[in-house]
Amino acid sequence: MMSALLDAQLGMARHLRDPRPENAPEGIEERRLKVYRELVYNNIEGFISSGFPVLRSLYDAGQWQELVRAFVAVHRCATPYFLEISQEFIRFLTEDYSPRECDPPFIAELAHYEWVELALDVSEDEPPALPRDLDPLHAVPRWSPVAWLLSYAWPVHRIGPAFRPREVSEPTFLLVYRDREETVGFMELNPATARLAELLRDNVAQSGDEVLHQLARELGAEVDVIRSFGAEQLNQFARRAIIALEPLDPASDEGCP
Repeated sequence: MMSALLDAQLGMARHLRDPRPENAPEGIEERRLKVYRELVYNNIEGFISSGFPVLRSLYDAGQWQELVRAFVAVHRCATPYFLEISQEFIRFLTEDYSPRECDPPFIAELAHYEWVELALDVSEDEPPALPRDLDPLHAVPRWSPVAWLLSYAWPVHRIGPAFRPREVSEPTFLLVYRDREETVGFMELNPATARLAELLRDNVAQSGDEVLHQLARELGAEVDVIRSFGAEQLNQFARRAIIALEPLDPASDEGCP
């Protein structure tokens, strides 16, 4: 009895995922099957469309429906939570999907960029509190848990119906973060500022001045030039809740070789 019930449930699931006539379970009226098919597809399609509005705008209705149906039919989600469908859709694009002629070459990167805003918005982590009156050069900058440094081959933040690049040019560096007002924002970074952000993200105990000395060595630049640009950048990051500024350990011997 249990085996027959399980077989019936699996048969219904197969049909709902891939609703071809040959997959239809026996003994169920087509009118009823249609109701279930539409409920499953419309719920998933609605969530994906709202989570990836820019990507959706690049397709006509038929192309988009074909993409969503391929996701439902092929991908095996590793989570039962509806809120994580967006992340599963990205996994599908990067692991299970064979691109069509109508798919842009940046499809996976654009989807990831759009997903980041949702991920930061629902994250249970909190941005750092407003920093105390500290000089960022003589404090320890600590990276916010809701600030993500991202690198893409495509300029994903500029893509839309009016701009669909066909070839990769230069890497795009973006910093996406949630501020103290619970608003998600982003900054486009040049390579030097992206490297500074990377050093700050991995920083444990160095002062801002020490981090900037390391950046100057890596870039082969004058320390004074980097310090001038870097001090303002550190202040901007602190104001936007991208970093916290913490007092130096009094026992530490701050100094830059």
